[in-house]
Amino acid sequence: MTRPLRTAEDLVAAGLAPAEALPELARVAERYAVAITPPMAELARACEGVARQFVPTKAELATTAEERADPIGDEAHSPVEGIVHRYRDRVLLKANHACAVYCRFCFRREMVGPDGVRPLSPEQLDAAMAYIAADPAIWEVIVTGGDPLILSPRRLRDIGERLARIDHVKVVRFHTRVPAVDPGRVTDELVAALMASGKTVWVALHANHLEELTAEVRKACARIIDAGAAMVSQTVLLKGVNDDPAVLEALMRGFVETRIKPYYLHHGDLAPGTGHFRTTIEEGQAVMRDLRGRLSGLAQPTYVLDIPGGHGKAPIGPNYVHGNHIEDPAGLRHAYPPACE
Repeated sequence: MTRPLRTAEDLVAAGLAPAEALPELARVAERYAVAITPPMAELARACEGVARQFVPTKAELATTAEERADPIGDEAHSPVEGIVHRYRDRVLLKANHACAVYCRFCFRREMVGPDGVRPLSPEQLDAAMAYIAADPAIWEVIVTGGDPLILSPRRLRDIGERLARIDHVKVVRFHTRVPAVDPGRVTDELVAALMASGKTVWVALHANHLEELTAEVRKACARIIDAGAAMVSQTVLLKGVNDDPAVLEALMRGFVETRIKPYYLHHGDLAPGTGHFRTTIEEGQAVMRDLRGRLSGLAQPTYVLDIPGGHGKAPIGPNYVHGNHIEDPAGLRHAYPPACE
């Protein structure tokens, strides 16, 4: 297989879905974008934790009352097309709205894909850059989408060179899945384009299962890091994929061994048709409590919830302070300050 799988027929032909599922998969594909790269299709055949992330199912056709098209409230904080300005010192620059793969739990699933929001026009990109340039409080620009690393190196370089001319922008961060789902795309030319701004560059890699961190993926990440960028991880807590402390432990160790600092573990957002992936907050806290006893601090992500309606992220990890007692990783409580002997 040399091209992405994009239709229900492709999934059946590739052995990722049974023929009898074709009608319901076609209905899902009519509603939400489907794309699975060749490396991910190969992994999906061997690992249920990977397959569940990318292979559509009829469960996506079921929605609940609390789900919403814009679950984290991007639109409420979008002063111009392509910009989300939720926090004072940083903005999202949504350069495009397509991805190399389409996650079945995506919080922007109503906006991305071939039938979603169109890429920024040259005039819209000019207006977005003008907005960033006009606000000296903007210290960091987070280039996202969609997935910005599916853009050509020429277009990525153009974005970087424009940001280079804005003195008050000190940090440029790229949010991507590409190194994990299409590592061959991470060429020297693309890496050079990521660094074109001359700013401090960070790359946030989205991965949810250790099996995604293949040897080729680790080499792609090394090319980015060796060029001078720092990398962090983003992971979504997903029922049936990684809601097991041992699975998350393996993933976080894999990140650190790849020189990627674990950053966020996201609680599942209220995107339409994703209820079968969501855990409860209490279940997530239990997983985090277990990780605290398993992993060094270097490998601990922060468990966060994007509050619906555009109110921002809040840490929702377990509480270890109980009055004047502190809970240790084994679950035992100790007075603080301790009693005088």
